[in-house]
Amino acid sequence: MYIHQVAAYLPAEIINNEHFTRLNGLSNEWITERTGIRARRKAAAGENTNTMALEATRRVLAAAPAFAAAEVDLIVGATYTPHDTIYTLAHAVQRELDISDIPVVSISSACSSLLNAIEIVEGYFALGKARRALVVVSEHNTAYNNELDTMAGHLWGDGAAALLLTPERLAPTDLDVRTVITGGAGNIGKADVSVTLKPVEKGIVMPFGKDVFINACQYMTRVTQQVLERNQLSVDDVRYLIPHQANLRITKNVLQQLGLPEDRAVSNIEELGNTGCAGAAIALADTWPSLQEGEYIVITVFGGGYSYGAMLLKR
Repeated sequence: MYIHQVAAYLPAEIINNEHFTRLNGLSNEWITERTGIRARRKAAAGENTNTMALEATRRVLAAAPAFAAAEVDLIVGATYTPHDTIYTLAHAVQRELDISDIPVVSISSACSSLLNAIEIVEGYFALGKARRALVVVSEHNTAYNNELDTMAGHLWGDGAAALLLTPERLAPTDLDVRTVITGGAGNIGKADVSVTLKPVEKGIVMPFGKDVFINACQYMTRVTQQVLERNQLSVDDVRYLIPHQANLRITKNVLQQLGLPEDRAVSNIEELGNTGCAGAAIALADTWPSLQEGEYIVITVFGGGYSYGAMLLKR
């Protein structure tokens, strides 16, 4: 399985930390020290999870002339911040492409959904049920976020990304998907209450951030080691580690446990905040032009709930 192309979309509006200083007294220095976040993007009044997904889709197809939109035979969308829980972002993408009678799937496993979506594609390819897949990840966190919440209101940003996948290589720049491992850890720690979004009651809340931190560091490190061991590789073989963009302190902790220098990690949280399941895909899009032949990339993720995963790629 190969990733043929990836593209991202980010809303234009930038919300700096000073916004929260004015709103609830949290200083720029405090937010930066605790999270690594200096700014985040906010969707405009006319934007939502679906519109951002559509723009990411347009961009990835425009960047891939060898991948005709009419050939798409599987769409997998992922989000935990849906614009519509019935007419999902996957259906919106299907309507945009005007392709009938193909499978469209929307999933949510919190911030780890990117790899679950890719694993679904892997299954369709293995069964011979698809050959041209489109994965779209999009989060409209600010639609649900409470900015007055001093525990987590400053964490979230909006954004989307789209990936084109095939069972065969279409171009030398394609990324070979060597291994995908995902897992659920809903029975661990405070998985059921640490991060919640209950639309009927309230927006995104994170009352047990420490539990998230501990388990994210543990699982992202462990599953990264597993994908490397499965491919007889060491951390020295990894050119880039792209972690879920949740907290810069988590990224640094994972790097330390793995024994990787900081310049091996790809991070966008400083300017984008936590963009949920779109964060790692956006980071991959940013890194795509600099990837060289023969390089290995690991994407490792962790989501509230809890869920986790890692994927090994080779250019």
